Amino acid sequence: MKQVMLVFTMILLSGFMQTAFCADPADVPRMTIEQLKAKLGDPNVAIIDVRSVHDWDESGYMIKGAVREDSRQLDSWIKKYPQDKTIVLYCK
Repeated sequence: MKQVMLVFTMILLSGFMQTAFCADPADVPRMTIEQLKAKLGDPNVAIIDVRSVHDWDESGYMIKGAVREDSRQLDSWIKKYPQDKTIVLYCK
């Protein structure tokens, strides 16, 4: 059984991520596992794991190249990522 782990995919534009965290989930672009696999290693894609610390620590599954960020502290890390990159946020 395949697990759908990717929740949000978006292109980071001015303030777009802030809006996405408050958006209706039906309005947020999505990506399949196969689409994500095709983007692994692409320097124009940043993959961000936004699971809770507990879930992240307990999981044996990590996407290669992903960076863990706290979704509750968006303001502290959002500026680290260039606005012209594709930002993939995922949780499981």
